[in-house]
Amino acid sequence: MLNNIFSEQKIIFLIKCFVSLIIFLKFVVVMEMNNIKNIKRAIIIISLLLFSFCSNNSQTVNNLISNGEYQKVKNVIDKKIISNSISEKETFDLKMKKEIMDRIELDFDKSLSDILPEIKKYFPNVTDKQIIEWEKEKSLEMKIINGEKRYFANSVPNLFRINKEAKAKKKAIDKTPEKNEWQIFLDNDAQKTIKLAKETGEKLVNPAKVKFTYTVTVDADIVPAGEIISCWLPYPREGNARQKDIQLISTNVKEYVLADNENLQRTIYLEKPAVKGVPTEFQVEFSLSSYAQYKKIDLKDIKPYKKNTEFYKKYTKERDTHVIFTDEIKELSKKIVADETNPYLKAKKIFTWIDENIPWASAREYSTMSNIPMYVLENKHGDCGMQTLLFMTLARYNGIPAKWQSGWHFHPDHINLHDWGEIYFEGIGWIPVDQSFGTIINEDEDIHNFYFGNIDRYRLIVNDDYSTPLFPNKIHPRSETVDFQRGELEWKGGNLYFDKWDYNMKIEYLIK
Repeated sequence: MLNNIFSEQKIIFLIKCFVSLIIFLKFVVVMEMNNIKNIKRAIIIISLLLFSFCSNNSQTVNNLISNGEYQKVKNVIDKKIISNSISEKETFDLKMKKEIMDRIELDFDKSLSDILPEIKKYFPNVTDKQIIEWEKEKSLEMKIINGEKRYFANSVPNLFRINKEAKAKKKAIDKTPEKNEWQIFLDNDAQKTIKLAKETGEKLVNPAKVKFTYTVTVDADIVPAGEIISCWLPYPREGNARQKDIQLISTNVKEYVLADNENLQRTIYLEKPAVKGVPTEFQVEFSLSSYAQYKKIDLKDIKPYKKNTEFYKKYTKERDTHVIFTDEIKELSKKIVADETNPYLKAKKIFTWIDENIPWASAREYSTMSNIPMYVLENKHGDCGMQTLLFMTLARYNGIPAKWQSGWHFHPDHINLHDWGEIYFEGIGWIPVDQSFGTIINEDEDIHNFYFGNIDRYRLIVNDDYSTPLFPNKIHPRSETVDFQRGELEWKGGNLYFDKWDYNMKIEYLIK
């Protein structure tokens, strides 16, 4: 029946139009044709009926998606596309809905039997009731897809990050120290940076000279032999004082296109033909010097914002789809900021609240979420980019210019994709804020709040904004619609999603 939903709706539409016409004639003939009020009423009724039909298609699809009835949605979409009764844009949008559902299914690939063994390591007598409680409170991320419970791929590790009871139990059983090696490293590194900055009087100190070798490998036979694979790889941005001496060393493809620095998500573009039975590899090598930054801010140096400038308006405005001043954001802002008027102290309150209330947890793909800060507030957790977008939204709502920054962090033994942000104070300029690194366990206030306004030297800056076009333009939808760190690939037959290829970042410290 669902396969015929659109043709059924057309029939319903015709019936509604016929009924509306009769109603209209009744008003005109029986109730005085010169009565403008009655004629207006008839027009309103017809308009409402027409609107009802026009919205039915999208409502039907969206309702089915909300209910997790993905296969039914796909059937409806396929039928509609085959009918050739919709525009090219509508076809693209419907195909993207199918793509998003496929991506969600890849993220939610665990059954209850898959996750129970890991849970029982710490809760050997776990009950169905307890599982359901964790699901309701969003500690154990789950979706109903095609009538089945499906758990997020990293739902169990996240359970022990999000749920306080589970976290404490794991910590006790594993005998986890108050500070692990990673936290000790960050503490020591922050102390070193602060000491050097105070001794030298310089804001930027202790550069690390680093060589990066980034490789993407497309699975064999994913693309037919002879077809060209297009590849966009991350490349460092210029113009930030913390990142200097950028040098392209080599690529494994003779011809390439390096995006200029006007591109806020910077790429180097390569092409290669697929070879039957052989993985396709793309590689770029580059080097740079990355500086740590520390400067203690004196509140007296902060000047009033020039609120009429285009600069101020640009970095304090809403932006689809992830920086929206929803009612929830406004209410949360009142709770956090209260009657504070100083922009620096406002931003610090926001930073502290997120650090204390929104634990870091592994995230599903950003392209599957329509409003990331709202997802974070609903689920009470988020990864680095999700926490950063929440911080940015609250900062902008409070009149504090804020922007996105991301790429990789490459601390020894901790190399990974990473997102953070920057905020602007008149009289000070832009300062970094790493929301997910949060506060450091240390009684010294400068060290404790190091990542609010300062940053370590282990950063590769690829992006100074989110969701901006790549260069050259990508034809098919992106795998990552918000960030750009892993790269993007496609061929004439479509996008190559993350399950079709692997990536690897190799770091060589030329000066430690």
